[in-house]
Amino acid sequence: MLFQNVIGQNDLKLKLLKEVKDQKVSHAQLFSGEPGYGTLPLALAFAQLLFCEKPTENDSCGTCSCCIQVKDLQHPDLHFSFPTVQGISKISDGLISEWREQIKEMPYFSSFDWIKRIDPKEGNPMISVHESLEIQRKLRLTSYQGGYKVMVIWMPEKMNSECANKILKVLEEPPSKTVFILVTANADGLIDTIKSRCQVVPLHRIKNDTLSRHLMNLYNISEEKCKSITAFSEGNLLRAMEISEAQEGDEALKDAFITLMRSSYKKNVIEMMNWADSMAKEGKERQKIFLKYTLHMLRQCIVKNYMGNDLVQVSNEEADFISKFSPFISGNNIREFMKAFDEAFYQLERNANAKILFTLLCFQSMRYLHKK
Repeated sequence: MLFQNVIGQNDLKLKLLKEVKDQKVSHAQLFSGEPGYGTLPLALAFAQLLFCEKPTENDSCGTCSCCIQVKDLQHPDLHFSFPTVQGISKISDGLISEWREQIKEMPYFSSFDWIKRIDPKEGNPMISVHESLEIQRKLRLTSYQGGYKVMVIWMPEKMNSECANKILKVLEEPPSKTVFILVTANADGLIDTIKSRCQVVPLHRIKNDTLSRHLMNLYNISEEKCKSITAFSEGNLLRAMEISEAQEGDEALKDAFITLMRSSYKKNVIEMMNWADSMAKEGKERQKIFLKYTLHMLRQCIVKNYMGNDLVQVSNEEADFISKFSPFISGNNIREFMKAFDEAFYQLERNANAKILFTLLCFQSMRYLHKK
């Protein structure tokens, strides 16, 4: 993976390049941010730079034997640790073929994408004490090529307590020229003693113009739709791709949002119940996207009300609806709206009954829209 293949994050790329050039590479780094920001791709590009035999001014060369080995995820001094479902494999090496396939197909992926790949039943993933013993064993080995040994731990927040405590000992006294790269979407899920031993590398949202250019090159999307998708995705490439690849795209999300708010405002119970039935029949991931989209639209209403049209980031069609709808969203009800849809997302992830959940949202929306 080359730095040039990582979308955005230019400031961090420069920082990591400087570390390597100055030979001041921290032995433990925590790449923190949403998967759609590029945490894992950036970690892979950094690892490749550490191994590269003839780096350029701004990147690894991509052509030396080490770069080719890293690209193929076959470098003998590059190791991976990631969550597994214990009934399938207790250690990462048991699923290393699937891991390589996933990265080669699409290096930007979520924990949900990974679990779907390895377990049709979507069991609970974890990094167990068995994995920590494997990590210790691998790092005791002498470097095959006499340089760095790199251990990439993806989703370290999934380590159980026994595993975390054993990893902590290795972090405190790492073998010579060993670099840990921990890649997390939830740094708060890590124990403080591990976080304190890592140099935190926070990844931020991909800039809108950078993300827009990438989407325009990747998909056959109109400029208007691209603007809407980019604003809604909030710098998250995975979210932008979900919408771009959806069969009906952002038009269906916009229509569902408008129908919910109009029927709730009119207190038309029949329309509300029909809407809830229809939404309950959608797939779980599509339902989650809708909830995120609604939160985005509600935020844009507040932006319009308090900061004006210039800072609103929506398509022209969405802007037309917001201009009429935003007066009904204010400081009197925005907190209740945000809490209700956040809670719905949380419950949906925990397999709540979709019909009950969306029916409740209809009546909550009706109540909040008419709040004095």
